[in-house]
Amino acid sequence: RNLHEFLLGENDFYDDIFRSLRIPYEPVRWVRDISTTREGQVEKPARVIELIHAFRVRGHLMADTDPLSSKQRSHPDLDIVRHGLTLWDLDREFPTGGFASKPVMALRDILGVLRDSYCRSIGVEYMHIQDPEQRLWLQERIERPAEKPDREEQLQILERLNAAEAFESFLQTKYVGHKRFSLEGGESVIPLLDAVLSAAAANKLDEVVVGMSHRGRLNVLANIVGKSYGQIFREFDGDLDTSSAHGSGDVKYHLGAQGLYRDTDGSTVTVSLTSNPSHLEAVDPVLEGIVRAKQDKLDKGATGFTVLPVLLHGDAAFAGQGVVAETLNLSQLTGYRTGGTVHIVVNNQVGFTTSPASARSSMYCTDVARMVQAPIFHVNGDDPEACVRVAKLAFEFRQAFNKDVVIDMVCYRRRGHSEVDEPSFTQPLMYDLIDAHRSTRKRYTEALIGRGDITLEEAQEALRSYQSHLEKVFVETRDAHKAAPAETPLAPEETAPLPTSVTAEALKQIADAQVSFPASFTPHPRLLPQLERRTQMLADDNVDWATGEMFAFGSLLLEGHAVRLAGQDSRRGTFGQRHSVVVDRKTAAEYTPLKNLSADQGRFWIYDSLLSEFAALGFEYGYAIARPDALVVWEAQFGDFVNGAQSIIDEFIAAAEAKWGQRSGVVLLLPHGYEGQGPDHSSARPERFLQLCADDNMTVAQPSTPANYFHLLRRQAKQQFARPLIVLTPKSMLRLKAAVSPAREFTDGAYAPLLTDPANPDPGGVRRLLLCSGKVYYDIAAARDKSGQRDVAVVRLEQLYPVCTEELRETFAQYSAATDVVWLQDEPANMGAWPYVALHLPELLAPGQSLRRISRRESASPASGSAKVHEAEQIALIEAALS
Repeated sequence: RNLHEFLLGENDFYDDIFRSLRIPYEPVRWVRDISTTREGQVEKPARVIELIHAFRVRGHLMADTDPLSSKQRSHPDLDIVRHGLTLWDLDREFPTGGFASKPVMALRDILGVLRDSYCRSIGVEYMHIQDPEQRLWLQERIERPAEKPDREEQLQILERLNAAEAFESFLQTKYVGHKRFSLEGGESVIPLLDAVLSAAAANKLDEVVVGMSHRGRLNVLANIVGKSYGQIFREFDGDLDTSSAHGSGDVKYHLGAQGLYRDTDGSTVTVSLTSNPSHLEAVDPVLEGIVRAKQDKLDKGATGFTVLPVLLHGDAAFAGQGVVAETLNLSQLTGYRTGGTVHIVVNNQVGFTTSPASARSSMYCTDVARMVQAPIFHVNGDDPEACVRVAKLAFEFRQAFNKDVVIDMVCYRRRGHSEVDEPSFTQPLMYDLIDAHRSTRKRYTEALIGRGDITLEEAQEALRSYQSHLEKVFVETRDAHKAAPAETPLAPEETAPLPTSVTAEALKQIADAQVSFPASFTPHPRLLPQLERRTQMLADDNVDWATGEMFAFGSLLLEGHAVRLAGQDSRRGTFGQRHSVVVDRKTAAEYTPLKNLSADQGRFWIYDSLLSEFAALGFEYGYAIARPDALVVWEAQFGDFVNGAQSIIDEFIAAAEAKWGQRSGVVLLLPHGYEGQGPDHSSARPERFLQLCADDNMTVAQPSTPANYFHLLRRQAKQQFARPLIVLTPKSMLRLKAAVSPAREFTDGAYAPLLTDPANPDPGGVRRLLLCSGKVYYDIAAARDKSGQRDVAVVRLEQLYPVCTEELRETFAQYSAATDVVWLQDEPANMGAWPYVALHLPELLAPGQSLRRISRRESASPASGSAKVHEAEQIALIEAALS
């Protein structure tokens, strides 16, 4: 006690000695031991609980997760002194509240468990999760000694590392100068993925679907999916049949594949890797849509999430790409959930050349995932056993809670962004460390021998396995050209027109269902008359747009087709026209008439989506890939909102078949029409879609009648080899009295890509032939009929692409006396269909005919913001067309 008081007193003796020796010295600041006081006996147990909480929240900040750093990490919140504890307390026992399954523990042991649980090769973020059951589930598994892998598992991990490194080493020696975006530095992702698939096989899941960008993709294809080395090497050699299903093809590290994963115990699970362009995270929602479609097709109930989505990300892309956040926001929504995704971030700690300090404002690249309360595991990529442990825990969490989970595997890129890059120009210090850093495989082998987990003989056997793996690759390379499989040719297209008409009885059944509510159901009194009018339209012989669409969906359902429609406010319809889901006025209960047509009808799903275009459209595109038997529809609130999904359109919808042989029959409904609503709610930008059209890659249509829209949708669903369908749908035409169809056009008609003039003018007396599409037809037809002109014929081009060549040739020949052929459009001259029409229609004209345009003048903005200016422009258009 006297010594204690002496040291706490004011004594400058030691200060004088160290000053005289000129040794930097900070006097020891001893903390008074208050544990013997009543105050200390009450306060210190609370401080211990506080310390445990601090490690659970911030322990990851001290974890050894960076393979390139030897610096001991620390954080003030994890210093026991900050919590009023001292060295004197280390061997004292404190109540723990059940920590580590023990009611009382010595502080020294508590700290040991905390550091082992949160500060070794794995750092865990999970205290942001609001559900106490999920937090407790994680704590029980984290705060216990990690089970050491048995010898069989250790050898499996080593074999996977051998395979990963062997593959990259071979490519580096055989294909010098070729880009491949190698996995070197991140090879632990192979045993990590192997552990996920092993767990999936053991749990008898139906399939694992993987999405990833280009880094490490070839390694995953070879060592996880099981793509043959010969096929990969043929792609390196550039052997691609351009007449095959791959069309113009794509670079090798964008391609997908499917295989069968077989675990060491013989259990299996189907595994597929989805094709993806260099637009990094663009595949995220596409993969989720594919998985949801597969789950819906299996139809194992609300919790039948037996198809597992796995997404691999780069650190810079995960933090920087907005579609990541959009896709995460899909994860728990009724129309989009897939039972949880395992996200694996291959964290190279650098983007192309950009360091994290310039790439994000967050502490971790994974912080965006905290918004959906996903647990996040940071793990050192140089500790493959820790990577495997985290993989198993992530899979178990997904299975237990059907939620997303994130693994941040911190590693490095050995060769920079690509194999032709020189990374030391921008990260010289990092690459000094990397150049001196032994590979994960070598370090793990040495660790196993050093710990006595395997013998030198076993390591040599693993090395022989590694060498035989290399030899196998060499043999396959030598024999690749001899055994090259034939590419799959494109499937033949339908030649005969598909019957799309339906019976009058089917239409009546669909119409009657709109007002056949359960006895206890109270529809809104202002909505009920609208629904009742639908039943009357057949008798009145004037079916409007929304009813025609309802007939299309309902008739497909009666025939057993599945129909899925999702979009922003699509259940009611942006313009209050659809009302697919009716809400009880008194109870807010929901009733969907199209789900109640018959006992054996097809499934009908209709969802209001999140306010997203990129992820929402990507999801529906992916869904349509996996469900060619279903009509899959995405609707924009206004047509120009599709701008936010341009990457999905360019990289997937327009080009996926040409690049990857990947077909999708997804339908886009894009409200389009010039009605004075300003620049942002007028144009669906048809010119952009038409610019992307080639090789029959998609259909772009602007139907002007409910019946033609009806037949168009039914044709899309019934085609065996459907392509994406872009439909420019109406706004004001939804309630235009002239824009209706008689009932016979649904029971006897068919889809028409071109509609002739219903006024049937004498072809010999027609001096001007007007071609148009969409709403402007009704404007010009009304003005012509009012003026009584008979020398102007108006023909509607209902399908803009593919061009209906034969129908147009016949029309031009029919009106060969009309030397003045005019394309009339609402849009400015540099927009709409005119740029495409001007390029492709002149060659179809009859002799002596010429093609010109009447439109608004070219403009940088789609439309005027003034309703008065719009009206004046529209009047001028009509006058010019008839003058």
